[in-house]
Amino acid sequence: MVRLPEDSSMDLLLWRHAEAEDGLDDMKRRLSENGRQQAQAMAAWIRAHRPDGLRIIASPSLRTVQTAEALGLPFETSERIGPGASTADLIAAAGWPTAGGAVLIVGHQPTLGRLAALLLAGRVAEWTIRRGALWWLRNQVRTGESQTMLRAALPSEWAL
Repeated sequence: MVRLPEDSSMDLLLWRHAEAEDGLDDMKRRLSENGRQQAQAMAAWIRAHRPDGLRIIASPSLRTVQTAEALGLPFETSERIGPGASTADLIAAAGWPTAGGAVLIVGHQPTLGRLAALLLAGRVAEWTIRRGALWWLRNQVRTGESQTMLRAALPSEWAL
């Protein structure tokens, strides 16, 4: 069991890449026109509401990189969160929940949904985070108890 300092917190934002074009090479699929609009709209919402010191990590697939680029903020890419990543890979990449601060992961289904289920319900389940949507989770320790809560879940059309 990981012991967290009293009154510590960490924000984890899970952003599924926006709508992409079909293609045979999964890593090279580009955003569709609708996907570019989704990414721009959600990026505007994130910029307006982001927590201080937000660290951004994107999968190296083209569609996630293009989604992250819509933010106009520095970000890193990591193979650890690419297609086929596990929930453990995403947890390790983010440093959840001990890293503190705030991390935005721009990634893929089904792993993002599985991670949200694990962190909110305590077990992996097949939850769906729709294309372009953002889920914002916070872990905080109060009176010795670690609590994870959902701060926001926004479908891409709500950001438009």
